[in-house]
Amino acid sequence: MTTPAPSSRPPLSLVFLGDLMLGRGVSRVLPRRGPEWFWGDTLPLLRAADGVIANLESPITARTRRAFWKAFHFRAVPEAVGILAAGGVRCLALANNHMLDYGAEGLADTLAALDRAGIAHAGAGPDASAAAAPALFAAGADRVGVIVATDTMPEFAAGPATPGTHVIAIDGAEDAARLAPAIAGLRAAGATFLVLSLHWGPNMRLSPPERYRSFARAAIGLGLDVVHGHSAHLTQGVERCGRGLILYDTGNFIDDYWKFPFLPDDWSFVFAVSRWPDGRLDLALTPVRLHPSPVRVMTGRESARRRRAMIEASAALGARLEDRGGTLLLA
Repeated sequence: MTTPAPSSRPPLSLVFLGDLMLGRGVSRVLPRRGPEWFWGDTLPLLRAADGVIANLESPITARTRRAFWKAFHFRAVPEAVGILAAGGVRCLALANNHMLDYGAEGLADTLAALDRAGIAHAGAGPDASAAAAPALFAAGADRVGVIVATDTMPEFAAGPATPGTHVIAIDGAEDAARLAPAIAGLRAAGATFLVLSLHWGPNMRLSPPERYRSFARAAIGLGLDVVHGHSAHLTQGVERCGRGLILYDTGNFIDDYWKFPFLPDDWSFVFAVSRWPDGRLDLALTPVRLHPSPVRVMTGRESARRRRAMIEASAALGARLEDRGGTLLLA
């Protein structure tokens, strides 16, 4: 009996990033710098992938009337869509605690801007059904399905006839079971790679709570390939779960946030996932410095320190990362 030749089909390659906050200082600098500038020397990593998936932390709108009382309101100018296109962003998570900062009108402007740019999105919409609807986009020879949800800012939750975000309970494995119909629907629609993108929990958490870990593992058990977390503004550890990957928090990527002096919110990673024809998933993490802008790939002692921190954070979750010449690979 002869061994069949390995498939010559290249792997699906997706990059996962954390928060993209394109308002305030980012929008002010955009006319002087141009859209590519913000990505710095990470552009080759992003453009080498079949697509980039990230969280959009600011609505895209020219409106200036704020909605809801809250401490921070973010708003990106319409031209900021060019930043997304320059970075190869193919799909955005919109379920978060800023998407309705400028009301239903600001959300509608965001959806229209992304549609015009051909950028897939999920997690917010004109009613609860639309907000819960997953995204589906082509990437290489695959079709990627993305379910997006949040447990933050329940005041933004969409209703049966009112716009808002897809807010769900995330309190353990039982809550994950509610994702089964959406997963089955994506499979029936031809999705070959499934992602759950979650804006979950409070800011500045250094590690995920156990209820989130239970939820994420159960979600992978339902047939998801990747759980993509964000919200803490800090990078948390990663974990391999069966044939799937859990990125508990991918931190920030583009922003103008004030830097906390004793919390590591000024660095993150490019989280690159490769899915091979046999179904195997690889994860490569390249450390990046976020400030001062633009984003830059880390080198030298700073890079080594951040890689060690990620190795330790993932080890606490039972995962082993190997350092290969400045890039971390999940064993």
